Amino acid sequence: MSALPTSAVIGVIGAGAMGAGIAQVAAQAGHSVILHDNQAGAAKAGIDNIRRQLEKRAAKGKMTQGDVDNIIARLQPADAIDALADSRLVIEAIVENLEIKRQVFAQLEALCSPDTLLASNTSSLSITSIAANLERPERMAGMHFFNPAPVMKLVEVVSGLATSTEVAETLYATATAWGKVAVHASSTPGFIVNRVARPFYAEGLRLLQEGASDAATLDALLRQAGGFRMGPFELMDLIGHDVNYAVTRSVFDAYYGDTRFEPSLVQQALVEAGRLGRKSGQGFFDYSLEGHREGQREGTAKPQPKFAAPAQAELPPLVVQGDSGVIAPLLERAQEAGLEVVRRESLQQDGTARLYLGDLVLALSDGRCAAERAVNEGLEALVLFDLCLDYRSASAIALSASHTASPEVCKLATAFFQRLGVDVVWLTDTPGLVVLRTVAMLANEAADAVLQGVCSAEDGDLAMQAGVNYPRGPLAWADALGVPFIHRTLTHLQQSYGEERYRSSFLLRRKALTEESFHE
Repeated sequence: MSALPTSAVIGVIGAGAMGAGIAQVAAQAGHSVILHDNQAGAAKAGIDNIRRQLEKRAAKGKMTQGDVDNIIARLQPADAIDALADSRLVIEAIVENLEIKRQVFAQLEALCSPDTLLASNTSSLSITSIAANLERPERMAGMHFFNPAPVMKLVEVVSGLATSTEVAETLYATATAWGKVAVHASSTPGFIVNRVARPFYAEGLRLLQEGASDAATLDALLRQAGGFRMGPFELMDLIGHDVNYAVTRSVFDAYYGDTRFEPSLVQQALVEAGRLGRKSGQGFFDYSLEGHREGQREGTAKPQPKFAAPAQAELPPLVVQGDSGVIAPLLERAQEAGLEVVRRESLQQDGTARLYLGDLVLALSDGRCAAERAVNEGLEALVLFDLCLDYRSASAIALSASHTASPEVCKLATAFFQRLGVDVVWLTDTPGLVVLRTVAMLANEAADAVLQGVCSAEDGDLAMQAGVNYPRGPLAWADALGVPFIHRTLTHLQQSYGEERYRSSFLLRRKALTEESFHE
């Protein structure tokens, strides 16, 4: 199907941040746009705000004043919904209330022509349910933009039970023509992004609650080792804990209390205390100090990560047993740092590498805690290290030691990574550490979304990269690490905690057994 032509009039309902942003996107793409809000004067105020934002861009040389004038000329405010009668597409962006949305779409169905496409920007409500009372529910779909709509690339095109393929394809093509990255999703709780992203917050919150480390340090690890643009705690503070907690509760309730989506008592306490993040002045971090208020990032008084103090130790040759695999760049980095690297064949059945520095054994985490692994493998001086997106460029790494590892051995591990220019964080002995358990859970949730027909593997990865700026799609990450390794990590996490929360998706288990990738 082809995109709607620029001659098609676009209607937008709701002149708040999302509605005005969507109207701006459509107008910038060349459409005449009617922006409606039932509050008198709100639509005009929304367009005035769009003008101010565009003029700021023009002042910085990012667009011309002529472009600004042309875009604004295509935007028309309307206080009455009747003004949308001739729209070819109407996008609703109002309060997340099912009954109110149903009423609005019933009005639109009576008002607009039979070929007008109807779309909701809802992030949490069922498209099937919104459209259920329409005479022609097949022309209704979701177009879920991300805030701020003019900046964020992703649009989830969400099909309800009755949505026609032609409507979904037209909206997909139209979003693409508007310069967006469009993905298809079925109308299930959270769609793609708000479902698959839950573990990013949940695992960080659990690590904090268990005392593995503090919020600033966990954030630093996910940025500097995992390659994520923001850590979970600073991101939740930015989103607002009332919003983030509500989405988690919504998904948890919609999946009948599935423990994969269980809300955190830590976040609940912040909401109850009114510590909602940047917008309230305090969340996990304090934004009340000068230079650390809402929307500012420079000169903040944010706590610093708790990196290990510099350690001095004589480093023996690094002996590598087994297939280096994903950690091969770490070994190259060691050689570039002037360390002698000796390679030997492995006796390990799983083929994963062990690194030896004298009596110290270093190994990539596999989801077990260090104490359990040391006992199972008959090791005394064992230190586990965390996953990194790229071991060549990572600037921080998490370590944990077995209960039998001496302080001297831990000092040697610290000195080794510091020699490579990497900041070291020592965690309590935590299964899966930080980055590995987060990536494994993200991949698991994405796999379940694919299994249940919510999206394709390609669209799932694309959505997480374009919608929340993940450095790599979760399923592409699983492919790179090896699906059997992800499955093994989840199995160990489930055994460690004894909880269904860490159960592997059937699709992930099946691909692990057959050694298939998600993108073959």
